[in-house]
Amino acid sequence: MLSEEELLSNGEESSEELYEHHRFVATPGQKPYRVDKFLHNFIEGSSRTKIQQAADAGNVLVNGKPVKSNYKVKAGDVVTVVLPHPPRDTELIPENIPLNILYEDPHLVVIDKQPGLVVHPGVGNRSGTLVNGLLFHVNKNLPKGTTDPIRPGLVHRLDKNTSGIMVVALTEFAMMHLARQFYERTTGRTYQAIVWGDFDQDEGTIIGNVGRNLKDRKVMDVFPPESGIGKHAVTHYRVLRRFGYVTLVECRLETGRTHQIRVHMKHIGHPLFNDWEYGGDRILKGTHHQKYTQFIHNCMEVCPRHALHAKTLSFDHPLTGQRMTFDSDLPADMAALLQKWDRYVGGLGVEEN
Repeated sequence: MLSEEELLSNGEESSEELYEHHRFVATPGQKPYRVDKFLHNFIEGSSRTKIQQAADAGNVLVNGKPVKSNYKVKAGDVVTVVLPHPPRDTELIPENIPLNILYEDPHLVVIDKQPGLVVHPGVGNRSGTLVNGLLFHVNKNLPKGTTDPIRPGLVHRLDKNTSGIMVVALTEFAMMHLARQFYERTTGRTYQAIVWGDFDQDEGTIIGNVGRNLKDRKVMDVFPPESGIGKHAVTHYRVLRRFGYVTLVECRLETGRTHQIRVHMKHIGHPLFNDWEYGGDRILKGTHHQKYTQFIHNCMEVCPRHALHAKTLSFDHPLTGQRMTFDSDLPADMAALLQKWDRYVGGLGVEEN
């Protein structure tokens, strides 16, 4: 079985959302005991400092209510905590990598990620990642001699070849707060995808556990909820434009699983256009006439990746509580792909190269 670090090779991500959730019930014989010490005893690899920071951010709950780190746990109490679970530490080197920054303050950065950019270093990708670029960007103006640089904290991420909006925390408090929002599903996220085939309905919902394929651990698969395999996943979709053989859809996520949209769309018979891992890199709809085959080949050269873009992201600012919403235009490759299909459909199969 491949390790998580090995699964990160070739630029693929092991999980979209980066947090962990723990739940404990104090035994009948439990004497009053500080909640930070209580959790530290139960969570392997934790520190009291991290747990105290989680409590400050409202991430430690007893019987469903946020508590401070000095709260005394009693017999029968149900204690839950959400902690950020960032990727394994590596020797990260700041690099001057161009990044499209949509918003920035001392607490967080919002980025419009370009396709082809790996988010975090892993096996085979020790440099040239979004995190390497962010390390350079957020620390370039620090006073000389600073020994404690800002370390960006991920609470979610995108596949290497998925473009679009991400939020990255710059403080421990912001990371804790954002992790809880992703866990509680209070963030808002929409994606746009170009998929194979037409739809009978204008909108729908896909429900199915997402987990690693039992034969190929580098890709994901969909399993029935009752199977106990994988993690619960829900994707809502809405048709935006129909082109006969392909369709532009909007996808809204309730959950954030690895490759969720890609594997859910394949599951219902609509793989993403040019998604080689999930069977979208060949002609699935249309004819096999030479002109059409050449047209599809041209389309795949224009958009040489799976056609998926993280279009919008909404969340509450960790410090102010203000609802923040960001929107990103389709990147040039997906926009050009739609233009080609527009011309193809408008010209009844005549498309200029």
